[in-house]
Amino acid sequence: MAIVQQIVFLATLGIAGYLIRKRVLRIRGNILLGKDASITDRKDQRLKNMLLVAFGQKKMFKRWIPATLHFFIYAGFLIINLEVLEFIIDGLAGTHRIFAPVLGGAYNFLMNGFEFLAVAVLAACVIFLIRRNVLKLPRFHSAEMTRWPRMDANLILCIEIALMFAILFMNASDQLLQSRGHEHYTPTGPLFFSSFFMPVLQSLSTTGLEVVERFCWWFHIVGILGFSVYITYSKHLHIFLAFPNTYYATLEAKGHINNMPVVTAEVKSMLGLAPAPAAPAMPGRFGAKDINDLSWNNLMAAYSCTECGRCTSECPANLTGKRLSPRKIMMDVRDRMEDVGKSIEKGGPGLNDGKTLLGDYITKEEINACTSCNACVEACPVLINPLEIILELRRFQAMEESSSPQQWNSMFQNIETSFAPWKFPASDRFNWAK
Repeated sequence: MAIVQQIVFLATLGIAGYLIRKRVLRIRGNILLGKDASITDRKDQRLKNMLLVAFGQKKMFKRWIPATLHFFIYAGFLIINLEVLEFIIDGLAGTHRIFAPVLGGAYNFLMNGFEFLAVAVLAACVIFLIRRNVLKLPRFHSAEMTRWPRMDANLILCIEIALMFAILFMNASDQLLQSRGHEHYTPTGPLFFSSFFMPVLQSLSTTGLEVVERFCWWFHIVGILGFSVYITYSKHLHIFLAFPNTYYATLEAKGHINNMPVVTAEVKSMLGLAPAPAAPAMPGRFGAKDINDLSWNNLMAAYSCTECGRCTSECPANLTGKRLSPRKIMMDVRDRMEDVGKSIEKGGPGLNDGKTLLGDYITKEEINACTSCNACVEACPVLINPLEIILELRRFQAMEESSSPQQWNSMFQNIETSFAPWKFPASDRFNWAK
């Protein structure tokens, strides 16, 4: 029987590994559709950001109630999954609780800690489900939160609840089997939380308890592996990508807007501050029309989006009824990457499918509503910068298409000719200030 379990377990592990690898390579390919960007400066500060923001969840605690609940789920995910290491070793070696005799009393302490976190995760998931589906917080039900994003969040919460119950029922049936002297079940010592489930299973036969324990064991490990595959298609990919995203996030002050190197070089040349730049072999594009005009870290940020809606809930344009939603901007970039990636995978036209990010996914009305206030950047718990993408789209609109709103075009012309937003001659430049 043990050899059958080992073969089935190895096959399950192999299938999950293959699917995860395939999906990771697809996501990597999608991200690399973006322009190259060399980000190698201030490594100490970047590492600090990653530890404080991604690992320490520093920015989450601006809203302490959801932050505390999220922390329980996050800690549970990190710590309880240490138990999965034992599951994997047991599955491959055909053993049961291989660490129990090695760790002795410490094993009982660890298992009780894991169970406490399992119960905390259960409670947090239930509260999050209530917040989303009973209280219906507005930021979880805005226009871009269509059926799939809402179902994705609920599905993940329900999966986590099921996995936590599997742990508790597995431990409860395991303890009963230990008490009946079953030779395969190594003594672990009393486990506090799972002991409350023991009366439910007490009437089962030893064979019945073995079935429950094995079912819960398999359900948990297959659930974890299935969860690992599923999150690569879900917003919960941020569990992993939050770390590189916070590392590569911009370190400039929030109000800083990156200049366009081509334009900067041209201006410096005109002012005599630098030699004239060499003509490029191929004319470049000003701003961004599609995902390949954005940098790879902009695209990675789209996959890192948690869809929490904090950015949109802080956006003054959105709060005053405009169509702009920073969360939707990031979701649209990710959707465009996914569509292009699927097309490439099938041997299709890829980026040449007749669609573009600006126009088919994100409208000009949305990007023109942005005030560049950086409220969305400040609100994001994983240092995503939707403003960078919005500005690149607006640059394309203004410099390539000349399709900015008429009032903007008039202002641009006035600045170019009169050095001020108003149509006064340069000699009267300071009069308008009075």
